[in-house]
Amino acid sequence: MTATVFDALDLRRADGAGPVAFGGVLGPEELLAAYRRGLFPLPAADEYAGAYNEALYGESVDAGEVALLPGAAAPYVLAWWSPDPRPVLRPDAVRLPRRLARRLRGAVEWWTTADRAFDEVLTGCAEGRQPVWLTAELRQALVGLKVRGAAHSVEVWEGGELIGGVFGVAVGPVLSLDSMFHRRPDAARVAVADLGARFAAVGGRLLDAQWDGPYVRSLGAVPMERSRYLAELAAAAPTGAWDGARLPVARLC
Repeated sequence: MTATVFDALDLRRADGAGPVAFGGVLGPEELLAAYRRGLFPLPAADEYAGAYNEALYGESVDAGEVALLPGAAAPYVLAWWSPDPRPVLRPDAVRLPRRLARRLRGAVEWWTTADRAFDEVLTGCAEGRQPVWLTAELRQALVGLKVRGAAHSVEVWEGGELIGGVFGVAVGPVLSLDSMFHRRPDAARVAVADLGARFAAVGGRLLDAQWDGPYVRSLGAVPMERSRYLAELAAAAPTGAWDGARLPVARLC
């Protein structure tokens, strides 16, 4: 594997509650290299947000507590995170509440696909989000990973309307959930459950929810120490080809 700027980062000493590094390049290869090392990007929306990052973390960078990666004229507009602990889920055990399962077995006619509307899912995940993190540069890099087979999406449909979705980046049997959205109640939850089922079917072992919180806990996420999470990544083996077929949501109940 080609050496990258992320190889020099010692995550054993990094603060799990703040950014690990700033700067670097946000291209497809760099993005995939970051995910392989247990990091994910959080770009600033503009130069003013970058200036805020510098004001907040500049002293930590100067002290060597947060790395400054080469390659960026304005490094503080791109932060790299690796939270500790990491909220993770077994892909075949995403929770659907009983009330939702009853609805899905009843009159609600929802369907799912995989990797059929990646760009549309990115758009849905960016709609109305503040602060803006899914920048044009990050979107371009993610599309590059989709072409390489590393980024995936699941789409939830009601008739011909896209009502929810989720996307993430896979490194072997670990898939990092980047974002989700819904235009109907619970459609995002269904998207995660469907993604988990499809990922488990090709040998996936772990879904990484990135940020801990009540919602991902309600899906079934539990905290995992970063050292163990990194060990899972280091032991990663390739998974099989995804099935993107149109499938009924009721099968998840």
